[in-house]
Amino acid sequence: MIVTNKKTAYMAFDIRILSEIPLPELSPLEIYHQGIDVEVIMGDLKTEWDELAGEKVGFIFKEDNYVFFRLDDVAIFLIEEGNKITISPLKEYKEDIARMIVLGTCMGAILVQRKILPLHGSAIAINGKAYAIVGESGAGKSTIASTFINSGYSILTDDVIAVSFLNEGTPFVIPSYPQQKLWQETLIELGMTSGNLKSVYGRQSKYYVPLIKDFLPESLPLAGIFELVKTEQEEIALIPKPRLEQLSILYNHTYRNLIISGLRKLEWHFKISTSILNNVNVYQLQRPISRFTADELVTTIINKINEGE
Repeated sequence: MIVTNKKTAYMAFDIRILSEIPLPELSPLEIYHQGIDVEVIMGDLKTEWDELAGEKVGFIFKEDNYVFFRLDDVAIFLIEEGNKITISPLKEYKEDIARMIVLGTCMGAILVQRKILPLHGSAIAINGKAYAIVGESGAGKSTIASTFINSGYSILTDDVIAVSFLNEGTPFVIPSYPQQKLWQETLIELGMTSGNLKSVYGRQSKYYVPLIKDFLPESLPLAGIFELVKTEQEEIALIPKPRLEQLSILYNHTYRNLIISGLRKLEWHFKISTSILNNVNVYQLQRPISRFTADELVTTIINKINEGE
């Protein structure tokens, strides 16, 4: 592991990161010859934030490539130019909370600034291809991903799906880091316990679950997108969506999609979404809320994939 001036180098989303705070969720780099893509540093942003927003929390956008974000009295974050994240601690600062924001919201903004589309969901490797499961918070994305893992499949990412055109004309999912976030009820259904797991900030019954052998650290072509939604119907339904609705699905499930408009990237988002949809099909997967259906949902997805091969 490299430590330079108390900084450590890591890899996530195929991005080399040099950080002043430890990011143990990420894969450390033993050596790197091609330089660093993103730096994570500590700084003082309070005066600048006060001039822009005062006591406001949330997002402020400055020019086309600067995202300011304040989380309560924990910290102010500045994400700039796709290559730098600055953390400015406030009176309730905790490093584990800052780390969660860096790996989530901040990296989501970095991806947009680097013209990589971040979708909100999980991506599973099936037959050498990546399949994205997107949906609103609480839809059950990570639960399905865990069920795939229990069935012998590998996961590329949980929470943020980075989609980029690594080869001309083909969208790829870039792996993130070996960790999931699972609700307590999901752990119980999957026969797991939360005893040694750390809870997610603001979600006392949701836990970080490390993944080692089940994580696939290589990019795969994106071959399909499934939007998971909850329904009061008793049966599972898999519905192909028309093109206009597909575009809406990609926008609605873009990770922190307010960053897209805030950075004036709507035209770019439309173009990359259209390019993705020229290559993959999008389905809506409706799951009953009345019962646990993860195994059935996995079977439904696998059957649909096998139909097209």
